[in-house]
Amino acid sequence: MRLTVPFVIAGLFVTAPAGAQDPDPRIVAPEVVRDVRGVHREVARENARAPRSAYQGRDRGPEQTERFSRRVKIGRDGRVGVENISGDITVASGSGDEVSIEAVKRTRGDQSQLGAVRIVVDERAGRVDIRTEYDNSRFRNINVSVDYTITVPSGAQVDVKSISGSVKVTGVHGSIRAETVSGSVTTTDTPKVERAKTISGAVTLTGITTDGDLSVSSVSGSVHARNVKAHGLELGSVSGDVVVSDVACDRLNAKSVSGGFEYTGTISHGGVYDVNVHSGTVRFTLANPSGFELTANTFSGSIRSDLPLTIGGDRDGNVRRRGVNNRSIRGTFGDGSAMLTLRTFSGDIVIAKR
Repeated sequence: MRLTVPFVIAGLFVTAPAGAQDPDPRIVAPEVVRDVRGVHREVARENARAPRSAYQGRDRGPEQTERFSRRVKIGRDGRVGVENISGDITVASGSGDEVSIEAVKRTRGDQSQLGAVRIVVDERAGRVDIRTEYDNSRFRNINVSVDYTITVPSGAQVDVKSISGSVKVTGVHGSIRAETVSGSVTTTDTPKVERAKTISGAVTLTGITTDGDLSVSSVSGSVHARNVKAHGLELGSVSGDVVVSDVACDRLNAKSVSGGFEYTGTISHGGVYDVNVHSGTVRFTLANPSGFELTANTFSGSIRSDLPLTIGGDRDGNVRRRGVNNRSIRGTFGDGSAMLTLRTFSGDIVIAKR
């Protein structure tokens, strides 16, 4: 059974898992406890940033809308920033050197409230910043959301932030940072994603190739990444599974409090892979690894490897528990060049061959 506790952010009701409460430091790694405590601080920061009047009235009366349209020339590798309070943000690549901004204000309350919400476009050489501003002096509560559809040059650098709404980026080949508090984050054919983050929602990434590091996290939601090549991966979820497939990286750090972890792909010679899960199974499915040194620990579960491990001088292709001590195993496969450190409190650890 999964319990949720409410967070109220600027009048928006956001749920987060009970795992977002501080876990017991006696059974969860200290760094996981620190991460969960950081969630509380981040929610407080977002609450302070957001205006008191955000859109809450989607189910009150007939919908009223107002449209906004603008084009800005920034160059093929310019920078685009978007900040929204309530509403979805969709960004896609286009030809040319212009940014096309299409926005729709929506309300089911007083139509005059639409005029109390401004879409601000700041232009500078090679850059445009787009944001939503609420005029709280006109109304006590402004029940308006703004949905953005933005087309940017394919090589543009994009930084998108929202409080209540989903974020989707497609086909943009410049660096991408996408964050929201309540909503999903989805990127497709975006090879240079640097950060994808949400507090309440899922993160789904496809088609990333970067020489740098990629950070992906969700508090209440799953993390899925496919066809990813990166130097380093930082993956985390408090309540949700973390699943990555067709992956190649040199360094991995993954954490989950309530949810499993699955990795399908390759590991590099000399790579370092660290996974810490509280409640869930840890599974690595590897394609022709040259070798690794495995350190695996589970309090309540089993450890199994389809690849033959050298453990205390003996080779055993199927590691089974022979008592409590064997829930902590150290073994070597092949040349032992990579380092795999896998921990779960309640769940199995599996090394499978692809």
